[in-house]
Amino acid sequence: MTPQDSGSRYARPVPTIGDTSSASQRREDPAGWAMGEAVTETLARVVAGRRDIRRYRPDPVPEELLGAVLEAGHRAPSVGHSQPWRFIVVTDPGTRDRAAAMADRARLDQAAHLASERAARMLDLKLEGLREAPVGVVVACDRRTPATGVLGRATFPDADTWSCATAIENMWLTARAHGLGMGWVTLFDPDELADLLGLPEGVVTLGWMCLGWPDERPPSPGLERAAWSRKAPLSDVVIRERWPADESAPQQPVSHLRGPEASRLVGATDSADELLSPPESLGVLDRALNRVLALGGEDLAGGTLVLAGADHPVTGLGVSAFPGSTTADVLAATVAGTSLGAATAKGAGLSAVGVDAGVAQPVPGARDARPAGERGDVASSDAMTAADVGTLLEAGREIGDEAALRGSGSAGLVCLGEVGVGNTTVAAALACALLDLEPQDAVGLGAGSDADMVARKRDVVAAALARTKGETDPLRLLAAVGGPEIALLTGVTLGAAGAGAPVVLDGLAASLPGLVAARLEPGVQGHLLAGHVSRERAHSLVLRELGLEPLLSLRMRAGEGVGACLAASLVLQGLAVRRTTARTR
Repeated sequence: MTPQDSGSRYARPVPTIGDTSSASQRREDPAGWAMGEAVTETLARVVAGRRDIRRYRPDPVPEELLGAVLEAGHRAPSVGHSQPWRFIVVTDPGTRDRAAAMADRARLDQAAHLASERAARMLDLKLEGLREAPVGVVVACDRRTPATGVLGRATFPDADTWSCATAIENMWLTARAHGLGMGWVTLFDPDELADLLGLPEGVVTLGWMCLGWPDERPPSPGLERAAWSRKAPLSDVVIRERWPADESAPQQPVSHLRGPEASRLVGATDSADELLSPPESLGVLDRALNRVLALGGEDLAGGTLVLAGADHPVTGLGVSAFPGSTTADVLAATVAGTSLGAATAKGAGLSAVGVDAGVAQPVPGARDARPAGERGDVASSDAMTAADVGTLLEAGREIGDEAALRGSGSAGLVCLGEVGVGNTTVAAALACALLDLEPQDAVGLGAGSDADMVARKRDVVAAALARTKGETDPLRLLAAVGGPEIALLTGVTLGAAGAGAPVVLDGLAASLPGLVAARLEPGVQGHLLAGHVSRERAHSLVLRELGLEPLLSLRMRAGEGVGACLAASLVLQGLAVRRTTARTR
């Protein structure tokens, strides 16, 4: 008989390091790791009492308290235990003054893009903490290690920056517990802030933390007190199991992007009336010029064509007369500057950027924005994943912001162009879903279709609409029946409008980004110009929904941004005419 059979028990070896608890202890007392009611109550008070402090006393922060705050940040969780945070402690008044000036510029820049009432409230918010707080801590993320070399980042590459955000929260709560104030300032151009601090390539900032003794003791969050917004109830942000497919889904955060100011629109019209010419003698072009001038385009002299290309699984359903390789060929020619779209852009005095948003074979030289998830044929499965839509939107925002700033003297024109064999079917499906149209009201010939192909296109669109019946959220519809190039160009539209640029739409597939962007941000509509109306049946309906009159009607089927570039040339000529025409008294 063994000792176990006889009921003998031996003392459990307790490790001298690490976890000393036993399985039986954890089984008998699952809550035994809790720190007690006093600790949890205190923690709840600290969390509830955290504030973004704007005003500071000049008294110095003791070195031991600064150390405690930094140590708390260093105790934060990090993906793969990578500890990517770097804390740059700044006390030099000259550096703080330069940072404050940078933030002041960024603050005014952002206010310029907000609705006037929101802009006024934003400018009322105090940012003197950058100068007043005796200590600044810039939290930076060292991203020089490849994501695939860090446990957990291969699948979520941005988890290193999330880790740094948890370090900031640790610092914030520790500062609050010690009676220190902390404020998180992100009104910086990240590259400008990095240059100020001499950060190497691959080390990025998450903003500037002001640290000092507070000269205010706010009982509630500052933006609530300023009536900027209210705290949402917990029930509004908690989702069980999966994202709901009905009206109970959380609403997207509110944006306050604005269109052209009424006073600037009136001023542009008044200025046109002074010309030695009958009022609105240039017809629709005059109205387009007024919109451009209202956006600050007095010195505008150029712009950029952003041409996005993607292939579509829907072509396997027999809806296109051309081989899929055409998409790659056109995008490659765009990169070389020889595609029809790129040539038209050059003739209009515009630069051209080719973006690979999902071509079957990657196109060398094109900007890479390829989606990573599964792609569907629209009829039986979603065109893209929701995650890819989000990624494409963000990539597009960045491209749109860059393109907007390539104009001379002010934000330049941003023209939208696309290439994608099969995308007239995708565009028709998305137009039907957004505008509640029937397939027969939206499906056109595309490029070279015959009667049988048009019938197949209508069947595909009908199947797509059956899958999305009742859905109204533009981003979900974009994922379900849209295309990667449309998602990318939606982001371009949002980014360009955010930078204050006019956006010139092209055909149906390059006008839908304007419609989706305006559904997301109504202020975008004031930045849009309709380059032309094509022969696609739904195109005029999309423009009507946007309230836009096309500058051209040439029965074009070219795509590639050709119509947008021709219209941009008209706009640039019109601006030159406005500048040189004689004026009356």
